[in-house]
Amino acid sequence: MQDPARVAIDLGAESCRVSLLRWVDGKPAVEVIHRIPNGPKHRGETLYWPLKQILAGLEEGLRKAAAKAPEGIASIGVDSWSVDYVRLGPDGAMFGEPFCYRDERTAKSKQAADAIISPFDIYQRTGAYPLNLNTAYQLMADSAAGPEEENQRIDKRAPWVMFPEFVLYWLGGRRVGEYTNASHTGLVNLKTGTWDAELFEMLGLAVEAAPPIVTTGTVLGPMKGPLAALDAFRATQIIAPATHDTASAIAGIATDLSSAAYISSGTWSLVGTITQTPVTTQHAFDAGYTNIGAAGGGLLFHSLINSMWVLKQSMDGWAAEGRSWPIEKLVQEAAACNATTGVLDMDAPTLMLDTGMPERVNKELVRLGFDAIPDVPGNEPLFARTIFESLARRYASALASLEKMLGRKLDRIHMIGGATRNRLLIELTEKQTGLKVEIGETESSTLGSLAIQLAASEAAGERVTPEAIRKWATVLCREKAC
Repeated sequence: MQDPARVAIDLGAESCRVSLLRWVDGKPAVEVIHRIPNGPKHRGETLYWPLKQILAGLEEGLRKAAAKAPEGIASIGVDSWSVDYVRLGPDGAMFGEPFCYRDERTAKSKQAADAIISPFDIYQRTGAYPLNLNTAYQLMADSAAGPEEENQRIDKRAPWVMFPEFVLYWLGGRRVGEYTNASHTGLVNLKTGTWDAELFEMLGLAVEAAPPIVTTGTVLGPMKGPLAALDAFRATQIIAPATHDTASAIAGIATDLSSAAYISSGTWSLVGTITQTPVTTQHAFDAGYTNIGAAGGGLLFHSLINSMWVLKQSMDGWAAEGRSWPIEKLVQEAAACNATTGVLDMDAPTLMLDTGMPERVNKELVRLGFDAIPDVPGNEPLFARTIFESLARRYASALASLEKMLGRKLDRIHMIGGATRNRLLIELTEKQTGLKVEIGETESSTLGSLAIQLAASEAAGERVTPEAIRKWATVLCREKAC
């Protein structure tokens, strides 16, 4: 009898995927069943996520998965980027499509929070580096609209649920906050692993609006709703994997990381390693390192670096002018560029915003004393080379800080995500860091989610351990399931 299939939903800032794991002749095979283009949308000055469109695409993808898995689907898990959330109305339905973390509304609320508790103090309490985009400041912004924005004011007591957990909730699960994702909000106490009620009160937030925190691999119950009527979904369980995509991606690494760094590279890059104890020193704070939950235990200690967002926004701008480039061709041409005009500060706030990116890149180059790159047809590879060179140097500085804080040397880098297909960036990273780059899985978040689901089913209600997750990640990676 064929083992039942599993589904992993990975919500990305640029693309959402529905992937299906099936066992063919006893071996695992993972296929991306459906892709949904994604990206934040403008409504006036507001930046939001088209969640209704995403849900419609997920329903289509799940119907395709059901049609391809007559053996039945045992479980579904969901992961996504962190910090964004969905408010719920009195009827439990979505109150409105959620804000995007790049919306500029959090600037004022972050300033207000800093006047109440210093960024370093909140860092020591929660371990999460206090970026403007953190959930804490978004929640504050919900109820801080001025008189002219009264219609945007949201009752602070309105229940909320993080983005991937909302999809789990939509599929029939309970409203929960999975620990790896909750730890990224800037509102979880580092010592207790629970919501910091005192911090909520200090910031004027309602702790009763927050979802209960559950551990990685928690089974939330059977699938409900119209999709549950399909034969393949009649016995499907909804499981909370590591709902933070980075935690799922690291869970998808089968090799031992005790002496290695990881780089998870996509829209953002995460550069760090796994630790068993938090690091909240002044040095760690000054270097921009965060401590967030790892799947099954431990902490992901890493720096958040603006990454392919800069290139993607540049490419979108060129495409709008009729200057489209396939990414493979752009990387190839960038490799042929012998020199760049300068190096960007990838952490510059202006490079984290959307639209007009080539102009933003040039303003940043000029600010740092370099020549601007004429934004004309044919110069796109030079822009790309400048971004890749800058990113590789930023990786090197992040790793140097990491080694200093750990008090030990790292012997290699394990790279996962979209950058694993970018040979130029890999070579530049090896050159700048002096470390060998070990190529991991491009879709590591999907593998991690599936490994956690398999471990959760095997655990039968017991806590899922890192060892059990790694065992299943090894099975999936050994068989080259993806």
